[in-house]
Amino acid sequence: MTDVRDEAVATAAAEQRASDRGSFIWYELMSPDPEGSKAFYDSVVGWNIGEGVPEYNGYRMIGRSDGGFAGGVLPLTDEMQQHGARPTWLGYLHAPDVDGSVAKIEQAGGKALMPAFDIPNVGRVAMVADPQGAPFYIMKPTPPAGDPNAKSDVFSVDQPQRIRWNELATSDPEAALDFYKREFGWGQEGEMDMGEMGKYRFIQANGVNIGAVMRKPPQLPVSLWTYYVGVDDIDRAAEAIKAGGGQLLNGPMEIPGGEFALNGRDPQGASFGLVGPRK
Repeated sequence: MTDVRDEAVATAAAEQRASDRGSFIWYELMSPDPEGSKAFYDSVVGWNIGEGVPEYNGYRMIGRSDGGFAGGVLPLTDEMQQHGARPTWLGYLHAPDVDGSVAKIEQAGGKALMPAFDIPNVGRVAMVADPQGAPFYIMKPTPPAGDPNAKSDVFSVDQPQRIRWNELATSDPEAALDFYKREFGWGQEGEMDMGEMGKYRFIQANGVNIGAVMRKPPQLPVSLWTYYVGVDDIDRAAEAIKAGGGQLLNGPMEIPGGEFALNGRDPQGASFGLVGPRK
Protein backbone atom coordinates (compact mmCIF):
# COMPACT_ATOMS: atom_id res chain seq x y z
CA MET A 1 0.00 0.00 0.00
CA THR A 2 1.19 3.50 -0.78
CA ASP A 3 -0.11 7.05 -0.71
CA VAL A 4 -3.10 7.55 1.63
CA ARG A 5 -2.30 5.13 4.42
CA ASP A 6 1.42 4.83 3.79
CA GLU A 7 2.45 8.48 3.78
CA ALA A 8 0.02 9.68 6.43
CA VAL A 9 0.68 6.86 8.90
CA ALA A 10 4.42 7.02 8.28
CA THR A 11 4.38 10.75 8.97
CA ALA A 12 2.10 10.73 12.01
CA ALA A 13 3.46 7.47 13.45
CA ALA A 14 7.00 8.38 12.50
CA GLU A 15 10.16 6.67 13.67
CA GLN A 16 10.70 6.89 17.40
CA ARG A 17 14.15 6.52 18.91
CA ALA A 18 14.77 3.12 20.48
CA SER A 19 14.74 4.86 23.88
CA ASP A 20 11.11 5.85 23.18
CA ARG A 21 9.80 2.28 23.04
CA GLY A 22 6.37 1.90 24.54
CA SER A 23 5.00 5.22 23.28
CA PHE A 24 1.53 5.23 21.72
CA ILE A 25 2.19 6.27 18.13
CA TRP A 26 -1.10 5.59 16.32
CA TYR A 27 -4.77 4.83 17.03
CA GLU A 28 -7.21 2.96 14.83
CA LEU A 29 -10.97 2.57 14.82
CA MET A 30 -12.29 -0.67 13.36
CA SER A 31 -15.77 0.09 12.04
CA PRO A 32 -18.37 -1.80 9.98
CA ASP A 33 -19.80 1.57 8.88
CA PRO A 34 -16.97 4.06 8.22
CA GLU A 35 -19.36 6.67 6.79
CA GLY A 36 -21.47 6.48 9.93
CA SER A 37 -18.32 6.69 12.07
CA LYS A 38 -17.26 9.79 10.16
CA ALA A 39 -20.58 11.54 10.77
CA PHE A 40 -20.50 10.64 14.47
CA TYR A 41 -16.91 11.51 15.38
CA ASP A 42 -16.70 14.58 13.16
CA SER A 43 -19.63 15.99 15.14
CA VAL A 44 -18.50 14.84 18.59
CA VAL A 45 -14.78 15.58 18.37
CA GLY A 46 -14.44 18.08 15.54
CA TRP A 47 -12.41 15.74 13.34
CA ASN A 48 -12.62 15.51 9.57
CA ILE A 49 -12.40 11.80 8.76
CA GLY A 50 -11.38 11.44 5.14
CA GLU A 51 -12.95 9.45 2.34
CA GLY A 52 -12.09 5.79 1.98
CA VAL A 53 -9.91 4.88 -0.97
CA PRO A 54 -10.97 1.56 -2.60
CA GLU A 55 -7.47 0.55 -3.72
CA TYR A 56 -6.28 0.94 -0.12
CA ASN A 57 -8.99 -1.29 1.34
CA GLY A 58 -11.15 1.71 2.16
CA TYR A 59 -8.79 2.95 4.88
CA ARG A 60 -9.61 6.47 6.06
CA MET A 61 -7.38 8.99 7.77
CA ILE A 62 -8.73 10.87 10.81
CA GLY A 63 -7.93 14.50 10.10
CA ARG A 64 -7.51 17.12 12.82
CA SER A 65 -8.44 20.75 12.35
CA ASP A 66 -4.75 21.74 12.59
CA GLY A 67 -3.97 19.67 9.50
CA GLY A 68 -2.44 16.71 11.33
CA PHE A 69 -3.82 13.22 11.83
CA ALA A 70 -5.33 11.61 14.91
CA GLY A 71 -5.34 8.03 13.57
CA GLY A 72 -7.22 5.98 11.02
CA VAL A 73 -10.44 4.08 10.40
CA LEU A 74 -10.20 0.50 9.15
CA PRO A 75 -13.43 -0.82 7.56
CA LEU A 76 -14.64 -4.09 9.07
CA THR A 77 -15.71 -6.40 6.25
CA ASP A 78 -18.28 -9.16 6.63
CA GLU A 79 -15.45 -11.71 6.44
CA MET A 80 -13.54 -9.99 9.24
CA GLN A 81 -16.65 -9.97 11.41
CA GLN A 82 -17.31 -13.64 10.67
CA HIS A 83 -13.84 -14.33 12.05
CA GLY A 84 -14.65 -12.50 15.29
CA ALA A 85 -13.58 -8.91 14.61
CA ARG A 86 -15.78 -6.35 16.34
CA PRO A 87 -16.04 -2.55 16.35
CA THR A 88 -13.28 -1.27 18.62
CA TRP A 89 -10.49 1.24 19.08
CA LEU A 90 -6.93 -0.11 19.11
CA GLY A 91 -3.68 1.64 20.00
CA TYR A 92 -0.25 1.12 18.45
CA LEU A 93 2.77 0.88 20.77
CA HIS A 94 6.23 1.57 19.44
CA ALA A 95 8.48 -1.51 19.43
CA PRO A 96 12.06 -1.21 18.08
CA ASP A 97 12.03 -4.96 17.28
CA VAL A 98 8.51 -6.14 16.40
CA ASP A 99 9.41 -9.80 15.91
CA GLY A 100 11.41 -9.92 19.12
CA SER A 101 8.57 -8.24 21.00
CA VAL A 102 6.02 -10.74 19.68
CA ALA A 103 8.19 -13.61 20.91
CA LYS A 104 8.59 -12.03 24.35
CA ILE A 105 4.88 -11.26 24.60
CA GLU A 106 4.05 -14.90 23.84
CA GLN A 107 6.63 -16.10 26.36
CA ALA A 108 4.99 -13.84 28.96
CA GLY A 109 1.59 -15.44 28.36
CA GLY A 110 0.24 -13.05 25.74
CA LYS A 111 -0.84 -13.95 22.22
CA ALA A 112 -0.04 -12.97 18.66
CA LEU A 113 -3.45 -12.22 17.16
CA MET A 114 -1.95 -11.21 13.81
CA PRO A 115 1.65 -12.24 12.96
CA ALA A 116 4.20 -9.55 12.19
CA PHE A 117 3.99 -8.17 8.67
CA ASP A 118 5.40 -5.27 6.67
CA ILE A 119 3.39 -2.38 5.26
CA PRO A 120 5.54 -0.76 2.55
CA ASN A 121 6.67 2.75 3.49
CA VAL A 122 4.84 2.49 6.83
CA GLY A 123 6.62 -0.08 8.96
CA ARG A 124 6.45 -3.50 10.55
CA VAL A 125 3.30 -4.28 12.53
CA ALA A 126 1.75 -7.06 14.61
CA MET A 127 -1.51 -7.34 16.55
CA VAL A 128 -1.10 -8.90 19.98
CA ALA A 129 -2.94 -9.37 23.25
CA ASP A 130 -1.44 -9.00 26.70
CA PRO A 131 -1.58 -11.96 29.14
CA GLN A 132 -4.97 -10.79 30.42
CA GLY A 133 -6.38 -10.62 26.88
CA ALA A 134 -6.40 -6.89 26.09
CA PRO A 135 -5.58 -6.40 22.37
CA PHE A 136 -3.27 -3.77 20.86
CA TYR A 137 -0.81 -3.33 18.01
CA ILE A 138 2.96 -3.06 18.15
CA MET A 139 4.80 -1.24 15.41
CA LYS A 140 8.22 -0.16 14.24
CA PRO A 141 7.37 2.68 11.85
CA THR A 142 9.41 3.60 8.80
CA PRO A 143 10.57 7.22 9.08
CA PRO A 144 9.21 9.60 6.45
CA ALA A 145 11.60 10.62 3.70
CA GLY A 146 13.71 13.60 4.69
CA ASP A 147 12.71 13.51 8.37
CA PRO A 148 14.32 10.50 10.07
CA ASN A 149 13.82 11.91 13.59
CA ALA A 150 10.15 12.87 13.26
CA LYS A 151 7.83 11.82 16.05
CA SER A 152 4.18 10.93 16.24
CA ASP A 153 1.87 13.55 17.74
CA VAL A 154 -1.34 11.52 17.95
CA PHE A 155 -1.07 11.48 21.76
CA SER A 156 -1.05 14.68 23.80
CA VAL A 157 -1.53 15.29 27.50
CA ASP A 158 -3.56 18.45 26.92
CA GLN A 159 -4.55 19.06 23.28
CA PRO A 160 -8.05 18.53 21.82
CA GLN A 161 -8.63 16.19 18.87
CA ARG A 162 -5.78 13.93 20.07
CA ILE A 163 -5.87 10.97 22.41
CA ARG A 164 -5.13 12.39 25.86
CA TRP A 165 -5.41 9.33 28.13
CA ASN A 166 -4.96 5.56 27.78
CA GLU A 167 -6.84 3.48 30.35
CA LEU A 168 -6.49 -0.27 30.83
CA ALA A 169 -9.25 -2.12 32.67
CA THR A 170 -7.84 -5.55 33.38
CA SER A 171 -8.61 -8.74 35.27
CA ASP A 172 -5.19 -8.62 37.00
CA PRO A 173 -3.75 -5.10 37.43
CA GLU A 174 -0.58 -6.25 39.18
CA ALA A 175 0.30 -8.78 36.48
CA ALA A 176 -0.60 -6.30 33.72
CA LEU A 177 1.64 -3.61 35.19
CA ASP A 178 4.52 -6.07 35.49
CA PHE A 179 3.99 -7.07 31.84
CA TYR A 180 4.00 -3.55 30.39
CA LYS A 181 6.91 -2.46 32.59
CA ARG A 182 8.98 -5.38 31.40
CA GLU A 183 8.00 -5.42 27.73
CA PHE A 184 7.70 -1.67 27.07
CA GLY A 185 9.73 0.03 29.77
CA TRP A 186 6.78 1.78 31.41
CA GLY A 187 6.86 3.30 34.86
CA GLN A 188 4.17 3.35 37.52
CA GLU A 189 4.10 6.28 39.89
CA GLY A 190 1.06 7.62 41.68
CA GLU A 191 -2.37 6.19 42.28
CA MET A 192 -5.90 7.09 43.30
CA ASP A 193 -8.04 5.06 45.68
CA MET A 194 -11.41 4.17 44.14
CA GLY A 195 -12.78 2.32 47.17
CA GLU A 196 -14.33 -1.03 46.29
CA MET A 197 -12.99 -0.70 42.73
CA GLY A 198 -9.42 -0.70 44.03
CA LYS A 199 -6.49 1.45 42.96
CA TYR A 200 -6.35 3.60 39.84
CA ARG A 201 -2.64 3.43 39.07
CA PHE A 202 -0.98 6.00 36.83
CA ILE A 203 1.45 4.84 34.16
CA GLN A 204 4.32 6.63 32.46
CA ALA A 205 6.11 6.10 29.16
CA ASN A 206 9.43 7.88 28.73
CA GLY A 207 8.67 10.10 31.69
CA VAL A 208 5.21 11.22 30.49
CA ASN A 209 1.94 10.33 32.22
CA ILE A 210 0.03 8.47 29.51
CA GLY A 211 -2.85 6.88 31.42
CA ALA A 212 -3.74 4.41 34.14
CA VAL A 213 -4.40 0.77 34.96
CA MET A 214 -7.42 -0.34 37.00
CA ARG A 215 -9.25 -3.52 37.91
CA LYS A 216 -11.85 -4.53 35.34
CA PRO A 217 -15.39 -3.90 36.61
CA PRO A 218 -17.63 -7.01 36.72
CA GLN A 219 -19.89 -5.73 33.92
CA LEU A 220 -16.94 -5.54 31.51
CA PRO A 221 -16.62 -9.05 30.01
CA VAL A 222 -12.98 -8.76 28.91
CA SER A 223 -9.83 -6.82 29.68
CA LEU A 224 -9.77 -3.78 27.43
CA TRP A 225 -7.99 -0.52 26.64
CA THR A 226 -10.12 2.64 26.50
CA TYR A 227 -8.75 5.72 24.76
CA TYR A 228 -9.90 9.19 25.83
CA VAL A 229 -10.08 11.79 23.06
CA GLY A 230 -9.61 15.46 23.91
CA VAL A 231 -12.58 17.73 23.18
CA ASP A 232 -13.07 21.50 23.41
CA ASP A 233 -16.24 21.33 25.54
CA ILE A 234 -17.34 18.17 27.36
CA ASP A 235 -21.01 19.18 27.58
CA ARG A 236 -21.22 20.01 23.87
CA ALA A 237 -19.59 16.68 23.08
CA ALA A 238 -21.96 14.78 25.39
CA GLU A 239 -24.97 16.28 23.61
CA ALA A 240 -23.41 15.42 20.25
CA ILE A 241 -23.04 11.79 21.35
CA LYS A 242 -26.76 11.54 22.07
CA ALA A 243 -27.76 13.49 18.97
CA GLY A 244 -25.54 11.30 16.79
CA GLY A 245 -27.05 8.00 17.92
CA GLY A 246 -24.35 7.04 20.39
CA GLN A 247 -24.72 6.10 24.05
CA LEU A 248 -23.51 8.08 27.05
CA LEU A 249 -22.36 5.35 29.46
CA ASN A 250 -20.83 7.34 32.29
CA GLY A 251 -20.33 11.01 33.13
CA PRO A 252 -19.40 13.69 32.46
CA MET A 253 -17.59 13.58 35.81
CA GLU A 254 -15.00 15.94 37.20
CA ILE A 255 -11.45 14.60 37.31
CA PRO A 256 -8.33 15.85 39.13
CA GLY A 257 -7.20 19.11 37.56
CA GLY A 258 -10.70 20.49 37.03
CA GLU A 259 -11.57 18.97 33.65
CA PHE A 260 -14.29 16.41 32.95
CA ALA A 261 -14.36 12.92 31.46
CA LEU A 262 -17.03 10.60 30.12
CA ASN A 263 -17.39 7.16 28.62
CA GLY A 264 -19.49 6.44 25.58
CA ARG A 265 -20.30 3.95 22.85
CA ASP A 266 -20.53 4.98 19.23
CA PRO A 267 -23.46 3.95 16.97
CA GLN A 268 -21.39 1.09 15.53
CA GLY A 269 -20.65 -0.37 18.98
CA ALA A 270 -17.09 0.78 19.75
CA SER A 271 -16.48 2.14 23.24
CA PHE A 272 -14.45 5.31 23.77
CA GLY A 273 -13.76 8.06 26.28
CA LEU A 274 -13.69 11.85 26.07
CA VAL A 275 -11.90 14.40 28.25
CA GLY A 276 -12.05 18.17 28.21
CA PRO A 277 -13.16 21.37 29.96
CA ARG A 278 -16.69 22.45 30.81
CA LYS A 279 -17.54 25.77 29.18
